[in-house]
Amino acid sequence: MQIGDLIPWGRDREKTPSKDTAVESNPLVKLQRDINDVFENFWSRVENGWNGRSSPVGMFGPSTDVAETEANVTIEVELPGMSEEDIDISLSGDALTIRGEKKLEHEETRKGVYMSERSYGAFYRTIPLPPGIDTDKAEAEFKHGVLTVTLPKSDEAQARIKRIPVKAA
Repeated sequence: MQIGDLIPWGRDREKTPSKDTAVESNPLVKLQRDINDVFENFWSRVENGWNGRSSPVGMFGPSTDVAETEANVTIEVELPGMSEEDIDISLSGDALTIRGEKKLEHEETRKGVYMSERSYGAFYRTIPLPPGIDTDKAEAEFKHGVLTVTLPKSDEAQARIKRIPVKAA
């Protein structure tokens, strides 16, 4: 008996399917292709950000909402598991920068087994701001894992806003 006799299409050389058909019908080849696809999809998500968003901040890019009204600009950033000591906010010119670090360490010893786990993540996000922000009145609040930064507009910036009525044609 030869190894070729163990392979179904190796028993009868005249009935050997074409190479493409044999590869397509081989379950191990299909499994390998599926596993490769899983890893390729995973790394493309890491590179492009989760949920298909392009993200310059990598895997630990917090979700951010920016809203502008006549009176202010409000920025909300989701930072679960962080504390206010882990966050740094700075205003420079026409941009707001939020930086943060998340460090987790866990050590445990029981029944002669020592376990130590560590994880670390850092991020920064710079948000361009419209002209007319009153930086002296900026406020930040951190509550239940959500950072809210409120940037009021100056009186001059608010005075420049002009409403234009919409008329039916």
